[in-house]
Amino acid sequence: MIVGTKAVIDRAIVFALAAVFIFQQLTHFEPLVYVLGGLSFLAVLLLLPKLKGVARWLTLFFMTGGMALMLVQQQDVAYWFKAASMNATLVTLFVFAPLFGIPVRLPEYVAALKRFYETRMRSSSALFIGTQLMTHIMGGFINVGSIPVVYHLVFVKPRSERLSGLLANALNRGFGGAICWSPYFAAMALVTSSLKLNWSALLPYLIGLSLISLLASVVVDFKLLRAKDESNELLAVEAGGSSKETVEAGDSQKEQSGEQDKGESASFPIGLGLYLLLATAAILLLEQLIELPMVLITCMAAVVFPLLWCLAKGALPTFRQGLNNHLTVTLPALQKEITLFLAAGFFSGSISATGFGDVIPSLLGYIPLPIALSFSIFTIVILASTSLIGLHPIVLVTILASSIDPAAVQISPIYFGVLLLGSWGLSNPISPASAANNLLAGLFNKSTFGLARPNYRFAALMGLALLLYLMLL
Repeated sequence: MIVGTKAVIDRAIVFALAAVFIFQQLTHFEPLVYVLGGLSFLAVLLLLPKLKGVARWLTLFFMTGGMALMLVQQQDVAYWFKAASMNATLVTLFVFAPLFGIPVRLPEYVAALKRFYETRMRSSSALFIGTQLMTHIMGGFINVGSIPVVYHLVFVKPRSERLSGLLANALNRGFGGAICWSPYFAAMALVTSSLKLNWSALLPYLIGLSLISLLASVVVDFKLLRAKDESNELLAVEAGGSSKETVEAGDSQKEQSGEQDKGESASFPIGLGLYLLLATAAILLLEQLIELPMVLITCMAAVVFPLLWCLAKGALPTFRQGLNNHLTVTLPALQKEITLFLAAGFFSGSISATGFGDVIPSLLGYIPLPIALSFSIFTIVILASTSLIGLHPIVLVTILASSIDPAAVQISPIYFGVLLLGSWGLSNPISPASAANNLLAGLFNKSTFGLARPNYRFAALMGLALLLYLMLL
C-alpha cells in the first residue's frame, strides 16, 4: 500500500512539473520559475532513492557539485530555481511524446510487418539494412520501444550467431540515427530550446546526416555482410535451396516465384507508413502555423493525433491500453532518466554561471586550426570519449548548448545544432550506459561492453563523416 502511494506521488510530481512548464511557456509568468524549480528539486529528492549504481552517483555528483558552484559564486535564489528547471523541457517531453507510438503497435500493422520481414528481407545485406532503417524510423516515434518491436520482427526465425551480431549492430546504430532527427527525443528538445531553433530549420541537414549514418554502418560491416551473403549462396547451391540459410538468403528462383503472388500482403503496411508520414507532417505544419516552442507543439500533437488515428481506425481499446501502459509502465521506467536529466540541468546551469562559455573559445584559439574546425573536433571527441566510459551525452550537450555562443566559435546556430545532435547520435551505440545497449544486452544475453565494442569503428567513421559534412554546410 505504501509502495503504491509512493508511486502515485512520484507520478503526480512529474505530471505537475510538466503542467507548470507548459503553463509557464504559454503565459511567460515569471514567478512560475520558482514553482518549476521547486518541483524539479522535489522530483530529484523523491526519485533519487530509486536510482542505483552509476546513475545514483552521477545524480549526487551533479547536485552537490552544482550547489557548491552556486555557493562559491554567491548566486541569488532566483538563479538556483532557474538552473533547477533548465531541463524541465525534457521531463515534459517524456510525459507526452511516447503517446505517438500507440498506433504503431496496432495488431494489423505488427502482423503486416512480420509478413514483410519473412518474405522481403532475404539476403543478409538486405536484412541488415532493413533492420537499421526500420529501427531508425520506428525509433523516431516510439523511442527505445522500437528496439524490442523490431527485434521480434527480425527474429521470427532463428539466425546464425554471426548474423545475430550484425543485426544487433543494426538495431543499435538505427536507434542512434533516430536521435539525430526525431522531434520526440530529449536530444532534439534540448538543442532546439537552448539554441532557439525550429526543428524544420534543422531537418533537411539531419536527413542527410541520417543517410550518412546508414552508409557508414554498411561500410564498417561490408566485409562481414559480403562473406555472409556468399556463404548463404554456397549453402543454397549445396543444399539445393532447401536449407535454413537458403530461407535467409532467398536467392533460389523457386522461392522468388513462389512468393510473387503474395506481393500485396507482404508489402510494407501502407496504413503505418501513412501514419508516420502524417505525424511528421503535422509537427512541421503546426510549427509553421503556431508561434509556440517545439516542445509544446510536440506535446499537443502527441495527445491529439494518435487519438484521432485510433478513432478513425476503430481502435479506441488499443489507445486506452497504450495510454494505461504509458502511465503505469513506460513513465515509471523513465524515472532514472528524469532524475539524471534534471540534475544534469542544474549542474550545467551552475557551470554556465562560471563563464565556462568564454573559456573554451579562448583555449581553442591556441590551436593552429580554424576555430570552427577545432571546436567541432573538440565536441565530437569529448562527447564520444565520455560516452565510452558511461557518461550520458545529456550532461555535456546541456553544458555546451547553454554555455557556448556559436558566434564565439565562428559557427551558425544550425551548424551547432547539427554538430551536437550528430555527436550525440554517434556516441549512443558505443555507450555502455545507453538505454539501447542495456536493452539489447538483455535481448541478446550479452554484456553492454560486448555490444558496444563492434561499434567503435562505426563511431570513428561517423565522427570523420560528420566533420566533412559540417565543412560542406
